[in-house]
Amino acid sequence: MLYIRLVGIRILSVVGNRPQFVKSAPLSLALRTRGLEELVLHTGQHYDDELSQVFFDELGLAPPAYRLEAGSGTHAEQTARMLPGIERAVLDERPDWVLVYGDTNSTLAGALAAAKAGARVAHVEAGLRSFDLTMPEELNRMLVDRLSTLLFCPTDVAVRNLAAEGIADGVHQVGDVMLDANLRLAPLARERSHALAEARVEPGRYLLLTLHREANVRPAALARIAAGLNRLEEPVVFPAHPRTRAALDSTPLGPHVRLLPAVGYLDFAALASQARLILTDSGGVQKEAYWYRVPCVTLRDTTEWVETVETGWNRLVGADPDLLVAAVQGAVAPESHPDLYGDGRASERIADLLDA
Repeated sequence: MLYIRLVGIRILSVVGNRPQFVKSAPLSLALRTRGLEELVLHTGQHYDDELSQVFFDELGLAPPAYRLEAGSGTHAEQTARMLPGIERAVLDERPDWVLVYGDTNSTLAGALAAAKAGARVAHVEAGLRSFDLTMPEELNRMLVDRLSTLLFCPTDVAVRNLAAEGIADGVHQVGDVMLDANLRLAPLARERSHALAEARVEPGRYLLLTLHREANVRPAALARIAAGLNRLEEPVVFPAHPRTRAALDSTPLGPHVRLLPAVGYLDFAALASQARLILTDSGGVQKEAYWYRVPCVTLRDTTEWVETVETGWNRLVGADPDLLVAAVQGAVAPESHPDLYGDGRASERIADLLDA
C-alpha cells in the first residue's frame, strides 16, 4: 500500500559510501532550501572513519537519523544485513520518497526495502549502464531502475538506456549532482588542504591512483596492475581503500608508489585537481578527472561514463600492464573540453521534482 501524506514532504535518504556522501551534500541543501524534511540513513557499508564520518564533518551534512552496521562481507550478505533496518525506518517514518544514489549495495537495499514496504523510490544517477553483467554495480543499477518511480538521469545517454529497456515514465534528465558538489567544494580544497605537501609531491608532477573494485583487488588482477605501476617512473600517490590495503600485503609496489591512508574529500580533491594524470577504477573519479581537466586512465574494460572516453579524456586499459604503461606515457590533455553532465544545478531540479 502506498503511503500518502497530507502535509509536508518527508524524504528518507539512504547513503552508505564515499560517493553517496558527496552526492548527497548539495541535494540535502536544496531540499532544506525548499522546506522539505530529510532524514538520512547511513547503512554503514563503509564503516572506516575516513570513508564515512569524515564526509559528514567536511561536507556539513546533518547527522544521520539512522545508523546501521552493514560492515563487510559478500554482496548478498551485506545487502541482506541492510534490509531489516531500512525497512524498519521506512515503516516508522512513512516517507513520501526513499532517495537512493548510484549503484552500491546500499542503493539496492534501500530500493528493495522501500518498494516492499510500499514507499516510492527515487533514484539519483539512474540509467547508467556499462553493459558488463559481471559487475555487481551493473546488476544493482538495473534492478533499482525497475523499482523506481522517479529516475534522475545525469546524461542523455542514460535516458536513452532506460528507453531501450522500456522505461520512460518518471524519467528526467537533470544533470549530475556530483558536479554540483564539485563546483561548490573543489575551490576550497587548494585553500585548506596540505595533502600535496604531506605526500611530498609538486603540482603537475605526480600521478594519482585509486583502486578498490573487487575484480581489481583479486590477486591475479592486482599483480598485473602492480606490474604496470612498477614500470612507471613518476611518483604515484595512492590513498588506499581499506580493502585494497589488505590485498596489497602480498603485492610489492615500487618505492615511487606512495601508499597513503584513505583521505577526506577535500584532500582528495586537492590531489586529483593538481595531478598530471589519474589512474582509477572508480566511476565517480573518472568524472572528477574530467572536471579538473586531468587526463584519466581507467583500470576497467568498460565504463558507464562513456562521454569521458568519447571526448579523449579517458582511456580504458583494464588490468593490462602494457596498456597501462602506454596510456600513462602517452597521455595528453585534449584541446576540446565540452561541458558534460549539466550546469551544476541538478540538485535544484531534483528537489523541485520531489516537491511536485
